[in-house]
Amino acid sequence: MRPSKILILAGTRDGRLLSDQLSDVGHSVVTSYAGVTREPILPRGEIRTGGFGGVEALTEYLQHNQFTHVVDATHPFAVQMSSNAWTATAHLKLPLLRLGRLPWTAQEGDKWNVVDDMAAAAEQLDLNACVMVTTGRKNLEAIFARSDLTGLVRTIETPETAWPKGWRMVQDRPPYTLKQEILMMQSNGITQILCKNAGGPHTVAKIDAARELGLTVVMIKRPEKPQCDTVELVQDALQWLKTMGLESPVSHDSLGTSNKG
Repeated sequence: MRPSKILILAGTRDGRLLSDQLSDVGHSVVTSYAGVTREPILPRGEIRTGGFGGVEALTEYLQHNQFTHVVDATHPFAVQMSSNAWTATAHLKLPLLRLGRLPWTAQEGDKWNVVDDMAAAAEQLDLNACVMVTTGRKNLEAIFARSDLTGLVRTIETPETAWPKGWRMVQDRPPYTLKQEILMMQSNGITQILCKNAGGPHTVAKIDAARELGLTVVMIKRPEKPQCDTVELVQDALQWLKTMGLESPVSHDSLGTSNKG
């Protein structure tokens, strides 16, 4: 039986943690990044950066490199990559796991307007609102097109869109605390929040802060992804890999030999 080799399609903190844990005990792991974030925090082990070029190219990559398991730890909104991974692994009959954070759910006191996309979000924002936008650096045109809106965009990367008057950018990485988020909103006169339902504990403080301050959140709901085995926690992903035949790790010398050719 060939030794186990895991491809982790990364994009989330949990994907990085899983890669670290597997690499630390000697498993053969390749962590793949799409390259959207220019300076991501990288895990230990082998790193691959850039797209695969579609389903056929991904299938060939998996087969040529003799992967035995695939973990989809991409962002909840990375629909295309998840769809390609599902199709490629189904074709090759490889085990596929999605390591994904559960979506946030509205709690008592929350004021949410749930929308499908950024275009719908732009229509839902109040007249003359001062908005805190945390949807990332892309697809901001519909928001910036409304001349009555002002606010800030918090993002890891510099936005690709021209910067209009009345807006400021905050480049930062999570996690954030409730105290930090309340201060951010109050000091910038924020009246509404615009975000994606990314889920997880590291950015939920903005939702808690909005609830405490009585602010409305325009929430972009998650897109549908193909159904497959799914867990939320890294330890559950490790257990799933074991149940799906993950072989005991081999020595680093053996890993180097097995990866040649």
